[in-house]
Amino acid sequence: MKVLYSFLLLVALSIIVGCQNSQENTMVLLDEKVKEINVSKSSGIGGMNQDIILTFDDKQSIEVFEKAIRTAVKQQSNINDTKPDYDLMVEYDGEFPTHAIHVWLGEEDEKSTLMYMVGEGETYLTSSKAADQLRELILTEQLDKR
Repeated sequence: MKVLYSFLLLVALSIIVGCQNSQENTMVLLDEKVKEINVSKSSGIGGMNQDIILTFDDKQSIEVFEKAIRTAVKQQSNINDTKPDYDLMVEYDGEFPTHAIHVWLGEEDEKSTLMYMVGEGETYLTSSKAADQLRELILTEQLDKR
């Protein structure tokens, strides 16, 4: 009986540690309703360009951005002093702070690189599918604005 309890305890601890490690290795957003995502051309790492070129406030677009951000995995990226393509400003309902994120969009069928504007410079990689969805949203909307 003690062996069974010990085994169950070990399994429970493994699950808890696994969930914590997973959360530490992915990007996070607040558990609040996202009101809109503002996009600007990036002026470089460390600063947020306030000249917004696109605003996404429809549910479907916000879900695409949220999924790409929340599933991006911490991984060393090959950005080597390159300027991000875009800056994202995730705006929440209420008086919550904005999440500012730099984005290197990447080419078709490649992963995109994300990085919190405020942080220790860790980079996060999206899946190539999420990157393609982001690219389609941003580039299509830019063409429509012209």
